[in-house]
Amino acid sequence: MKKIAWLVAGAMAGGVLTLSMQALADKEASPLPLNELRTFAEVFSVIKQSYVEPVTDKKLIDEAIKGMLTGLDPHSDYMDAEEFKELREGTQGEFGGLGIEIGAEDGLVKVVSPIEDTPAQKAGIKSGDLIIKIDDTPVRGLSLNDAVKKMRGKPGSKVTLTIARKNEAKPLVFTLARAVIKTKSVKYKMLESGYGYVRIAQFQEHTAEDLAAGLQKLYQENKQPLKGLVLDLRDDPGGLLNGAVGVAAAFLPKDKLVVYTEGRTPDAKMRLTATLQNYARQNGSDPLAKLPVAVRSVPLAVLVNGGSASASEIVAGALQDHKRAVLVGTQTFGKGSVQSILPLGSQGGIKLTTARYFTPSGRSIQAKGITPDVVAEDATLTAADQAMRVREADLENHLANPNGDDKPAKTAKPAAKPVPPPAPAPEGKDKEPAAPDAQGGQRMPNPKNDYQLSQALNVLKVQQILQKNEN
Repeated sequence: MKKIAWLVAGAMAGGVLTLSMQALADKEASPLPLNELRTFAEVFSVIKQSYVEPVTDKKLIDEAIKGMLTGLDPHSDYMDAEEFKELREGTQGEFGGLGIEIGAEDGLVKVVSPIEDTPAQKAGIKSGDLIIKIDDTPVRGLSLNDAVKKMRGKPGSKVTLTIARKNEAKPLVFTLARAVIKTKSVKYKMLESGYGYVRIAQFQEHTAEDLAAGLQKLYQENKQPLKGLVLDLRDDPGGLLNGAVGVAAAFLPKDKLVVYTEGRTPDAKMRLTATLQNYARQNGSDPLAKLPVAVRSVPLAVLVNGGSASASEIVAGALQDHKRAVLVGTQTFGKGSVQSILPLGSQGGIKLTTARYFTPSGRSIQAKGITPDVVAEDATLTAADQAMRVREADLENHLANPNGDDKPAKTAKPAAKPVPPPAPAPEGKDKEPAAPDAQGGQRMPNPKNDYQLSQALNVLKVQQILQKNEN
């Protein structure tokens, strides 16, 4: 019996997803723990006979499976048929909902980050918000999948979220209209003459080819080789693994190692390099074939923060290990585990943590994250906002780091002579708005009011000066 296994690095923070085959029938089954199963049967019988209300066998079994998985770590879970379908839709870049990446925290649901240009982001929901009620249903006790199921629905229908936010005396109530969430994977623009900017919001099926198309247009617009490029992975919760490998491959020499995984079973061990077979889609064509040759040598600065998770950490870690880019920002989320999604016939599937992934140099990101080369805090966030940022190490039952270090490294250095953050706008006047993106859509970050982006641009300009001095 062969079953498709979808390898995912996290339901909570986007994740990493790919396809593989598993021959489950060939695996030797472990002996059943008879004593523990007798206890389970006894509890099952008592509930059936004595619970205050009748409970169906299906509900009891489903809840038992959920408890068995969610008790392992924050990312293992059980999905019914509808939830399984929704997971597939999410990786294709389109689904009906609010646009919130969420995680479990002390029995409640915590916002990791709102997705760009969605109802949640437009309404003002923030990273670190604690969802305590969905419509009239208290969230405590709900699994992440149950919470997602309640927030998703027919586009145009409304849902009310009650949110607890630090430093707010009373819960905040948001009534949002569900929408078709079409997450735009890649956006780009010229920051100024010679310096380009690319933003990846999430890794999807077409991310590598969209990145290649965006870079081509930036080179065409600049009419000469770029002096530097900023790759923005801030608040990127992850996505498809082949998309992450493709993005890394756009900037690395062919066949360079991007990421590898380690687990207990042979099929949980992978070594993914910057090779066509590791990032091509099913049609087999190379999405990077028309990429300008200069892209693989252009000075590169990568922006990361606490919302950069999973697939975005794979890209950042690979570029940092190969000394291909300077990382600017703050410590990343720390999602360094891989989940296999195993279909259960027509009854959905289970999501089970089966491996950890490592950067090319052997670093485990799990519960630690990637430390930027240049630390630059978000000037728009208060100390309270930064304290509310949830990371993998904050999640209950998170896996330990196999290198024995769950604490962020302290080797990062602050930027030399940092540019002061932009001053607040005078009362009654707005700050200068961010420039519209190259596609004419949602406005994008501007170095004049984005301190981290200005620091990344400064890093690239310093590199230009150093190169000239060397020559």
